[in-house]
Amino acid sequence: MSSPQLILASASPRRRELLALMGVTCTVRPSEIDEALHDGESPEAYVSRLADAKMRAIADVADVVGSQAVLAADTIVVCDDQILGKPRDRADALAMLRRLSGRWHRVLSAVTLRAGGRAGQALTDTAVCFRALDDAECAAYWDSGEPHDKAGAYGIQGLGGCFVSEIRGSYSGVVGLPMAETLALLRGAGIPCGPGAVRA
Repeated sequence: MSSPQLILASASPRRRELLALMGVTCTVRPSEIDEALHDGESPEAYVSRLADAKMRAIADVADVVGSQAVLAADTIVVCDDQILGKPRDRADALAMLRRLSGRWHRVLSAVTLRAGGRAGQALTDTAVCFRALDDAECAAYWDSGEPHDKAGAYGIQGLGGCFVSEIRGSYSGVVGLPMAETLALLRGAGIPCGPGAVRA
């Protein structure tokens, strides 16, 4: 019996690259959903709901057949229990970086997989500490273009990694796809992945 074909419900090149590192090939089909925060919704509930909604937006369409699995993920940055999304503009990004400077924050990543009519989800909660940042390097970082589409206005896998002094938890979860948890979901669905994975 052949393993399910995987659809990635995300346009993120970082998630696609992490799947490739795990030996998984996929078809990319980004999903569009309403990402508004519900009243009284916790960060954990919010990120989990978004990952599930992204998966369902693709899995529930008529041309997705039973032999296809759908994977979706969402990642958020949380500081003082407030969710820091993608920056609206330069001023917003600089305000986020000043807020994160010299202190700890959380990065939550949820990943959802539907395969064979069943869905599973995993959630990681990683603590990240920034060193103290000065205004000039924050401005230069914005000018690099990297933080424009990043939650919390930074990307740990790029130049933003220079800001990180300590991390406790899943590094790949901060990048956007927690690899250990994703591997467990994929293997549970019969999709070869990880060291020794069968490649087409």
